[in-house]
Amino acid sequence: MSEIVLTRIDDRLIHGQVMTAWVKKTRANQILIIDDEVAKDDFMSEILKMSAPAGIDIVVKGLDDAVTFLNAQEKENKRLIILVKAPVTIDTIVEKGIKIDKLVVGGMGAKANRRVLYKNISASDEERATFKKLIDRGIPVVIHIIPDQKETDLSKYL
Repeated sequence: MSEIVLTRIDDRLIHGQVMTAWVKKTRANQILIIDDEVAKDDFMSEILKMSAPAGIDIVVKGLDDAVTFLNAQEKENKRLIILVKAPVTIDTIVEKGIKIDKLVVGGMGAKANRRVLYKNISASDEERATFKKLIDRGIPVVIHIIPDQKETDLSKYL
């Protein structure tokens, strides 16, 4: 049976040393990127696959296909990292029955509708409400940029 070893929000998805460090720390052998736009963009999907650390299987799925994929993982033996761009994606898969033990917020950059939540992490009012919803469901939500740093409980910044 596959194990979800990390569920992470990072609007850059796979990038350089950060992802390499997380793969090493979690001993992951597969990364599932859940994003409807990226799943429809063959070029971007290929770029992300080429950006991944060597030996890591990259799967890119839209939201509905990702839930189907995750439900089928009972027959697999993978150490899986889930990567998404926004908290609403995690909220949706949780609503569809996927069990998430902890959500790690890594990178959410500044945008027009976002304001600073913690250091270089920004969130909109809607994203903040989604974090609260996940926390109310009993899912710990932490800020943890790189594995060598200490994680910070996001709830105290909401």
